[in-house]
Amino acid sequence: MAQGNHTTVTQFVLLGLTSEPKLQTPLFIIFLMIYLVTLMGNLGLITLIETNPRLHTPMYFFLCNLSVVDLCYSSVFSPKLLIGFLMEKKTISYSACFAQHFFFLVFVTTEVFLLAVMAYDRYVAVCNPLLYTALMPRSVCTQLVAGSYIGGVLNSLIQTCCLLPLPFCGPNTINHYFCDTNPLLKLTCSDNHLNELLLVTFNGTISMSVLFIIIISYVHILFSILRIRSAGGRRKAFSTCASHLLTITLFYVPAGLSHMQPGSKYSVEMEKVTAVFYTLIVPMLNPLIYSLRNKEVKDALRKATANKVFVSHALNSAETQC
Repeated sequence: MAQGNHTTVTQFVLLGLTSEPKLQTPLFIIFLMIYLVTLMGNLGLITLIETNPRLHTPMYFFLCNLSVVDLCYSSVFSPKLLIGFLMEKKTISYSACFAQHFFFLVFVTTEVFLLAVMAYDRYVAVCNPLLYTALMPRSVCTQLVAGSYIGGVLNSLIQTCCLLPLPFCGPNTINHYFCDTNPLLKLTCSDNHLNELLLVTFNGTISMSVLFIIIISYVHILFSILRIRSAGGRRKAFSTCASHLLTITLFYVPAGLSHMQPGSKYSVEMEKVTAVFYTLIVPMLNPLIYSLRNKEVKDALRKATANKVFVSHALNSAETQC
């Protein structure tokens, strides 16, 4: 029966962001630029962290993994979205749709867990600076990152496995630009109340648990910063947390609006707007936020650029002499 259900609908039609023909080309250019900036920004930050020994610390180790997730995360959606702008009929096969759904949940959940890990890292750095090296060795950092990925895979497996057995035997048009859970639930031919309950339960539990960890961490950080006597010390402590707080806000607010309510409560157009923000805009902004607001990253980038210019000048001089 499951096989019969699966063969009833062999592909889905993605309506995309808009059906207005005049907007397809401008939107293609805009989102192509967003994707290219995302690729260059995250790849550049990963390369900078990996090649600069001064950035081989827990904070930048977590930031490097956040960039990896952002890079993969954006690549789940962007290519199909860009192709859709150039095609009249935006179709996606049944297997590709569920693969996209699976990887979307893997990376969005992993990012949520990583944000909690980074909040804990800032808590240890600010509240227990003398014990920071002992409390956050490389092995512990690796375990925290691995746990984030495992949590992402498990959550995605559970939700995708709950969705796969549902029959899709009627309309196959998804009013979205990717295969999200709620639009898929709207197309099933059976009662999906249990799946909606599981969706709210899993996403709500994960989101609230992570938010609790982040809030508790930053409450302790705030009290520790207020106890610092010098204004310079308080400013330095706050600057190490400001970028992370901004990243949490930009990601958590739209993602929470999209995935903590039952599908029956959703405004599809509003979901598209929030989804664009946390699936495409935030991965582009994260490397910019950490590069522009972080002195160590700016110094490393300035040094890398200077070395590149020096090497290029030396090679040109050598060629001239030859």
